[in-house]
Amino acid sequence: MSTTLPLEQATATKTRTELVWAGVLAALVVVLYAAVLKGLVGQWWEDSDYSHGFLVPLFSGYVLWRERERWASLRLRPANLGLLVMVGGIGLLLVGSLGAELFTSRFSLLVVLAGMVLYLGGWEALRAVWFPLAFLLLMIPFPTIIFNQITFPLQLLASRLATAGLELVQVPVLREGNVLVLPHYSLEVVEACSGIRSLMTLVTLAVAYGQLAERRRWVRYLLVGLMVPGAIVSNAIRVMGAGVLTHHFGPQMAEGFFHEFSGWVIFLVALVFMFACHGVLRAVGRGRKSAHA
Repeated sequence: MSTTLPLEQATATKTRTELVWAGVLAALVVVLYAAVLKGLVGQWWEDSDYSHGFLVPLFSGYVLWRERERWASLRLRPANLGLLVMVGGIGLLLVGSLGAELFTSRFSLLVVLAGMVLYLGGWEALRAVWFPLAFLLLMIPFPTIIFNQITFPLQLLASRLATAGLELVQVPVLREGNVLVLPHYSLEVVEACSGIRSLMTLVTLAVAYGQLAERRRWVRYLLVGLMVPGAIVSNAIRVMGAGVLTHHFGPQMAEGFFHEFSGWVIFLVALVFMFACHGVLRAVGRGRKSAHA
């Protein structure tokens, strides 16, 4: 009895110390990143290309909560290397702030969080939380230079596919870059119609869906990869549909309510495409198991 009590007291003291350190580090992160997080949330609210950012930290938190028993059973082995990682993250924050580079400043938050986990829990804890931590990367908008490099080729590709579809249904059209010239109207394939908006959201949803619904990693990766052509083709179909309706019913069919409504419809079609692909992959997996049985 005399040896058990001091051991319990030592364990309780160690736990309180760890909680104090965790609280201090969390407070430090809040103070350092208050302005960064405010700007990030503001961009989610104003930029529809990244409105899915609100869901990303919520899903990461859900994954952590769902596997809380696993985290509780981990044997924590704090690694001092975590301090160096945190210092490196703060260095990235300073570089990003001085250079007005938002992506670097925001990415540094993930580096600091990884350093905190490593310092407080060790390598095993960091490996355990790698997915919810890495998933947070999807809430950070791409640097503008990279975003533009991706968007313009997608605009041209969507316009080419839409032109081919319009010619197939015998709608007269002339393509000039990303502008489709119809007999009485011209359709411009802007950034929103390039597929980049739905692509970012669909990739995020595919990663989350794969994590929840599929154990096989190669299937998860394939689902995410399929979202790229899925987003491009679905938006090309949207442009083509706008061209057909405009040709037969007038320019009002490519603007206002009809334009926004078609965007939601095409997005839902892309989601159904993802679920259908997963269904096919599941059926293939069951067929292989039956063949080996």
